[in-house]
Amino acid sequence: MTFASCASSISAAPAVALVDAPARLHLGFLDPNASLGRRFASLGLVIDGMSTRVSVSAAAHDAIVVPAGCADDVRERIARHLATLRSETGADTPVRVVLHGGPPAHAGFGSGTQLALALGRAFGACHGLDLDTRRIAALLARGGRSGVGIAGFDRGGLLLDGGPGAAGATPPLLARIAFPQAWRVLLVLDERCDGLHGTDERVAMDRLAPFPRELAAELCHQVVMRVLPGTMEADFEPFAEGVSTLQRIIGDYFAPAQGGSMYTSPAVERVLEWIRPRYCAGIGQSSWGPTGFAILPSAERCAEAVAAARAAGVVDPALRLVVVAGRNHGARLDDRPSAPRDGRGSA
Repeated sequence: MTFASCASSISAAPAVALVDAPARLHLGFLDPNASLGRRFASLGLVIDGMSTRVSVSAAAHDAIVVPAGCADDVRERIARHLATLRSETGADTPVRVVLHGGPPAHAGFGSGTQLALALGRAFGACHGLDLDTRRIAALLARGGRSGVGIAGFDRGGLLLDGGPGAAGATPPLLARIAFPQAWRVLLVLDERCDGLHGTDERVAMDRLAPFPRELAAELCHQVVMRVLPGTMEADFEPFAEGVSTLQRIIGDYFAPAQGGSMYTSPAVERVLEWIRPRYCAGIGQSSWGPTGFAILPSAERCAEAVAAARAAGVVDPALRLVVVAGRNHGARLDDRPSAPRDGRGSA
């Protein structure tokens, strides 16, 4: 059945469809150079409080509304995605697209993927089409390296994918584990800089040295024997040690593309490296950053770490510190949207 013919399988489409799509942290690749023939494989965590919220509704003429201060290319990206969706589905009636909010772009939250998937899901719902997430991702060119954003959109939680398949097929999901409810993530945001993206990212990846097979094996060992069982059993120490080790190894590999450091922002690095030994946190940088994270076993320990870091003078005044929980469910579709809620809390 083609997408265009799917319209007849749904009796009525909502007048307005609002999708709330979760952000994710990319915790690292396991094998960037395919030492066993399969490249990348990713570990990621879906988080609360940094959602991308997109609504699509029928309109007399096309309109795209984005928040003030949004990146210049966001409106153009939405327009391109709409053109692709229309071409593939045959649904060409005018729509009003509103981006109600989302995390900062190029900061390590997977905002580009969540925007594309949220738009595709809302577009489909508005037209009475049941569009599969993986199909939307393929149409809108998402998931070329990592599949955690795609799986996170559907299911949330801690995710491990197996890297892109033959001919660049969307990475398969190998493991999905509910993130312990008590654990918290301290996000350290430096909004003065962006992580690598687009052409600059591709050039940087191409210039990196081959990744040693023995290090790929060590990363797999850390994930399979520390991170995943630690999460399943809510055993924080091995989880945190595994994440920090993974981040150190993969961060050292990507350091030449980031000025010689595993962190894009020196200010973010200062906070996290101060917190880790004092609170046994799992620390690192999401993707190319600049956002860093410290995972701690409770909200109370997170608050203690933030207060102590501020008192020690290691928090640059320009940084924004945000405490969030893991999110164990994926995107949500609402065909009767009310005023969107942000849900994030500053520390």
